[in-house]
Amino acid sequence: MRLIVSALAAGFCLAGAAAPVLAAKGGAKASNRFDGTWSVEVITESGSCDRAYRYGVIIENGQARYAGGSDFTVSGRVQPSGAVRATISRGDAAAQVVGRLGAGAGNGSWTTSGSTSCKGRWNAERRG
Repeated sequence: MRLIVSALAAGFCLAGAAAPVLAAKGGAKASNRFDGTWSVEVITESGSCDRAYRYGVIIENGQARYAGGSDFTVSGRVQPSGAVRATISRGDAAAQVVGRLGAGAGNGSWTTSGSTSCKGRWNAERRG
């Protein structure tokens, strides 16, 4: 489960490794005002998942991806309004994520399912 929380942070609770595939299936999408580089902090508030993580995330055309590796599955997006909804999974563990991005920051919550139950919050800051 620690890996799913790591994936949650890494995938920013958005889309990650699947983003290029989703973009290819849907064709070219219009640029999203939230496109760019974001730093995301994920904090566990209950459960046995690791306490906190900070990772880089890149958003392109409303789809997000981890700025590092891709050892998990992510599906989701940032709507033009800033609404964030996604699922990040690895094996039987999954995290459902909701929240909102603004001009330079955002926040929301996450909850896992599977063999370990955890929940918490996330905060994001725009870096570029």
